Amino acid sequence: MSEKDCNHSNKDHRRKLIRRCCGGLLIFNFIVLIIILLVWSILQPRKPRFTLQDATIFNLNVSAPNVISTTIQVTVNSHNPNSKIGIYYDRMNVYAIYHSQQITYYTAIPPVYQGTKEDNVWSPFIYGDNVPVAPYNGQALGEDQSDGAINMLIKINGRVKWKCGSFISGRYHLHITCPAYIPLGNSKNTGIVVGNAVKYKLSQSCSVSV
Repeated sequence: MSEKDCNHSNKDHRRKLIRRCCGGLLIFNFIVLIIILLVWSILQPRKPRFTLQDATIFNLNVSAPNVISTTIQVTVNSHNPNSKIGIYYDRMNVYAIYHSQQITYYTAIPPVYQGTKEDNVWSPFIYGDNVPVAPYNGQALGEDQSDGAINMLIKINGRVKWKCGSFISGRYHLHITCPAYIPLGNSKNTGIVVGNAVKYKLSQSCSVSV
């Protein structure tokens, strides 16, 4: 056999070996994916439940027609309804929305792991100092205060990972929206004076999207 024939035979052998390795990897990855999907479908992970328990108002006023200053402490409860799946929370940021406009900065919530059937309670401060808003929002806030109630949204964005045994999933986006009906300025409100602030019990369920 000539040297040219030997080289050609070696190249064919390498090609066959590469194709077999690639085929084996594809089959292995397919089997792993099927196992993960089967386990996932059996366990049926459910998204966490969130409740806005209360809001403590330290400051919420219009310093100019298009400038709002806000300091609020909110208490949010998170419940993991799964009996076999834990949840990792990461990159969580909370902020306030008024009339579709953000009126506070982002406040970070530290990463945390939530075991099965466990509850976590967070009480972050969210604030905004002289945040520019549309002029009609400044006017609307003053009118709402005069009417005795303010509707705003407390929003939390972050990432979650699911944990089942030693298996940990990839990251999923988490979006939480909590309606906050605050009877601020209402003479018949049920607020509790705490120092220089007023605390309002809300106990409002939040919508959760994963």
